[in-house]
Amino acid sequence: MNMLVDGEWRTDAHETTDDDGSFQRGETTFRDKIRDEPDARFQAEAGRYHLYVSYACPWAHRTLIARRLLGLEDAISVSVVDPFRADDGWQFSPEKEGCTEDPIHGADYLRELYVRADPDATCRVTVPVLWDRKEDTIVNNESEEVLRMLDTEFGDVAEQDVDLYPEGNREDVDEIIEAIYDPINNGVYRAGFATEQEPYDEAIDDLFSALDRWDSVLENQRYLAGDRLTEADVCMFTTLVRFDQVYHTHFMCNVNQIRDYDTLWPYLRDLYQTPGIAETVNMDHIKEHYYTTHPDITPNRIVARGPDLEFEAPHGRDELAGGPPSALAPADD
Repeated sequence: MNMLVDGEWRTDAHETTDDDGSFQRGETTFRDKIRDEPDARFQAEAGRYHLYVSYACPWAHRTLIARRLLGLEDAISVSVVDPFRADDGWQFSPEKEGCTEDPIHGADYLRELYVRADPDATCRVTVPVLWDRKEDTIVNNESEEVLRMLDTEFGDVAEQDVDLYPEGNREDVDEIIEAIYDPINNGVYRAGFATEQEPYDEAIDDLFSALDRWDSVLENQRYLAGDRLTEADVCMFTTLVRFDQVYHTHFMCNVNQIRDYDTLWPYLRDLYQTPGIAETVNMDHIKEHYYTTHPDITPNRIVARGPDLEFEAPHGRDELAGGPPSALAPADD
């Protein structure tokens, strides 16, 4: 695993599996918070913050969805890295379709921004990164915390009246996010990066048991926390939308596909068709990243062609109580 060690880029510094072959995800390092408070170091201000993402990464994808649903596009600018991540890490390739430059510092690699924020940084270089132009530093690179800050601290600058973390549902939302993280969000990685049979089998059992459970729960309710779209659905969506085209094949999560599920597949289409979400999905970047960036799994870097999924097909979930926030409803013709 490539990472920074004392501010220097290393390609041999960290292993992602334990001795027993189990995948271990490293901790993120920048954990400051934006707070809508007068004395806060990082305050919610339009134009102050910049988001560095990859369309390919499910963790960064969460923040792109929140930015779009909350109407923060004008308040928080964004840069998109190259989906192909080589030995030098995430790279800015503005000449490539869907990618951008770094407009703040003109960096070639994302790691340069990590070192600018902390010259002695010892950490993995990951997306998303929430950058503060005013302080010239990284605020946070933990996706769940960035998602939560966008949702709860930018009310005065958001252009959409959307609340993905509603007061009456917060405990449920937190519990669901925690419940789906290890078996589903991280479970696909636990399976794909396992280097021994036993941890792979354990990950697969956890993953498909959890998918079966939520397929059942969603039979009678539109969203994970009931009748409202919440952060929990955003976190579930970014894994499900990648599942059949990447995780099923590339990570050997091939017990079922999401389109095999009576409820999860319509649920996924319902989320995809929520105004604003589809435009955050770049399947070309997603597939290029996974099939070309993990040489231990796909050394020939051949991108799998299928399947061709009909995300726009009718989902039939409108008959259930609830629906997207009214602010997201498409305008009448």
